[in-house]
Amino acid sequence: MALKKFKPTTPSLRYMTVADFSELTPKKPEKSLLRPFPRSYGRNNHGRVTAWRRGGGHKRRYREIDFRRGKHGIPATVRALEYDPNRSSRIALLVYADGEKRYILAPKNVKIGDVLMSGPAAEVRDGNSLPLRGVPLGTGVHNLELLPGKGAQVARAAGVVCQLMAKEGKHAHVRMPSGEVRMFSLDCYCTIGQVGNIDHENVVIGKAGRNRWLGVRPSSRGVAMNPVDHPMGGGEGRSSGGRHPCTPWGKPTKGYKTRRKAKPSDRLIVHRRAK
Repeated sequence: MALKKFKPTTPSLRYMTVADFSELTPKKPEKSLLRPFPRSYGRNNHGRVTAWRRGGGHKRRYREIDFRRGKHGIPATVRALEYDPNRSSRIALLVYADGEKRYILAPKNVKIGDVLMSGPAAEVRDGNSLPLRGVPLGTGVHNLELLPGKGAQVARAAGVVCQLMAKEGKHAHVRMPSGEVRMFSLDCYCTIGQVGNIDHENVVIGKAGRNRWLGVRPSSRGVAMNPVDHPMGGGEGRSSGGRHPCTPWGKPTKGYKTRRKAKPSDRLIVHRRAK
């Protein structure tokens, strides 16, 4: 994948970049794997906003992704590489030998026509899915399960990869993209290789309107509000807030730890991520 730049005919186009989508298959999404994607716009079941700066954006349909890779021992051919508006990575359409079609996250080096497999007997190569028990040390993996059989929840964003560091007893030590080393059960499934669309992090939005297409609304600074709306609001002229940064409800931000002290998963963390 490459990035496309524009002639700076307007200020917003001067630095804006977009993906050229040259690696994608020119086809419509697989209709049997689409479903409606109703959005809450950040509101809870009482209709109150609980997640700010959400709303608008282009209408989307959800692509059903196979995060379990449960068809073990059945070869699948990569039929297409497609864009997914709901995630940063690309998706690959697999057609299994029995005719079933499924979407998966597209790994970096997987091309159209490749034959992929999942299961304990699968070969260790990009795009294949197998348990950590059968993965050699030092291998890069993604699409990793937290609990066996639950489906992949870890390392699904564009360009990320985990590394299998060690195996000890019933657990494997895996280094996460953040640098944290964490234990996973050896029965947890993963996909070999790195998630594709590596240049996603280099895309420059360029203008506010493009964020609105993505469903991201503007954010007002606390110091620009009135005292009734924010602890940092008010003051004669422009002020710097006069206190440490905080939320509208007075809770400190920028470094204030909100994580609960004791979590069941703490015992699985071998090494915290670097600050």
